[in-house]
Amino acid sequence: MHIDFSHWGPGFDAYMAEFAGRFPRVEPRRRASSYVRGLLSELERKNGWTLAEGAGDKTPDGMQRLLNASPWDEAGVRDDLRGIITHTIGDKENGILVVDETGFLKKGKKSAGVARMYTGTAGKTENCQIGVFLAYTSPAGHALIDRELYLPAAWTNDPDRCAAAGIPDDIKFATKYQLAQHMIERTRAAGTPFTWVTADEVYGQAEPLRDYLEREKISYVLAVRRTEKVTLNSHTSTAEAVIGAPETQWQRMSAGDGTKGPRVSDWSTIQIPSSTNRQRHRYILARRSIDDPTDLAYYFCYSDKPVTLQELVHVAASRWTIEECFQTGKNEAGLDHYQVRDYTAWYRHMTLSMIALAFLTIIKNTEEKRGSSTRTKVSSRSPATKYDDYSTGSSGP
Repeated sequence: MHIDFSHWGPGFDAYMAEFAGRFPRVEPRRRASSYVRGLLSELERKNGWTLAEGAGDKTPDGMQRLLNASPWDEAGVRDDLRGIITHTIGDKENGILVVDETGFLKKGKKSAGVARMYTGTAGKTENCQIGVFLAYTSPAGHALIDRELYLPAAWTNDPDRCAAAGIPDDIKFATKYQLAQHMIERTRAAGTPFTWVTADEVYGQAEPLRDYLEREKISYVLAVRRTEKVTLNSHTSTAEAVIGAPETQWQRMSAGDGTKGPRVSDWSTIQIPSSTNRQRHRYILARRSIDDPTDLAYYFCYSDKPVTLQELVHVAASRWTIEECFQTGKNEAGLDHYQVRDYTAWYRHMTLSMIALAFLTIIKNTEEKRGSSTRTKVSSRSPATKYDDYSTGSSGP
């Protein structure tokens, strides 16, 4: 998506001004704005040198200082970004949190958290960093709102290596699902409106995460392995055995539109009897390919109220939104265009890239509103109109 800053420039400046309070000095605040503007440019590679050149700097020192040494609060900026997204596309009844990870291929052994790990980015085990992300999705759009860098135990068990990469002493080993839980907890504490959480089987197989969500009465649809254990009254079975029997009733349903049209599959669900007196509803959901009936996917689901098959399918299908965030973030917002080794620098780059990606969401959201209705002028600046104004550009309604 090409951004014409001669049109969107005033809105972009107003948008970046929302983060100004997290920068105690003017210089890093202005440089952060230049950095994000550069990430949104059409540069083929968006690293320290190219971003510096785009900003009119003779060397990349200023951009590198922004990521590595300048005093600013990247966690606070993340919180501000979450608030902007909430005001722009937040939906109490239809908001969904989506958890997923993406890999960043790296060379060498000094970048914080780098190790040989499987990454879907390459489809195999590679030397990489793994970032765990949280996306917010609603009918109005989707955007990344939080991020955590996964540190393998080989890193957290090596204090000298951690110190060399700028990893604080108080950072301990955390599994990917624990990182996901931390982000969900932060999002809840901020009052972000959402109804469901969904994730792939890396997170769905984590029973402690499922237990946490149920304790907090957070509804979820989490992918699981076919062999995932299920307790049914007095015996234990597997997801595959419970819902994969020959007598299972399937319904052909669309999970939304994809690049090749409606994504139609066969779906089925069965409710699991509750083993406690708590008011809760647990289900197993299954998806079967129309072209290959042996291609099945399974999900564990929970809600504190009865839900329909259609609703479970909708939530399960929402996982594609974070994949789109990753694709757009890497292609158009420089998510993977970084050359930093330091732990804090990784978080700062990711935060600034998420700001760039969110601006694309705001523009798209506003353009869709303009296409469906005539905007109404208002004199007061309520939160909703303030965030909408970011993308008005210089031409007005």
